[in-house]
Amino acid sequence: MKAAQDIIIRPVITERSMGGIAAGKYTFEVAKDANKIEIAEAVEILFPGTKVASVNTMHVRGKQKRMGRNVGMTKSWKKAVVTIKADSKKIEFFESMV
Repeated sequence: MKAAQDIIIRPVITERSMGGIAAGKYTFEVAKDANKIEIAEAVEILFPGTKVASVNTMHVRGKQKRMGRNVGMTKSWKKAVVTIKADSKKIEFFESMV
């Protein structure tokens, strides 16, 4: 089994993801091979006091970019939207940004 730090890579900070915090939805970049159960357990380990209600995952495709005449692709990644239960503790990292 992977460590929780290997599953949750970083939080995703966008206007849309910040809008979901009021509803208890937090967005993270996760490992591409992680499943929903591993993601839920990793969030509960990294942020004590939180209880995960559901996890929605999606693959984000890399975009095509150009540097002069050379064409390349940015890396693809996996995004997880984690919904926490109403009676659980909020994640302080996101609360300080709102």
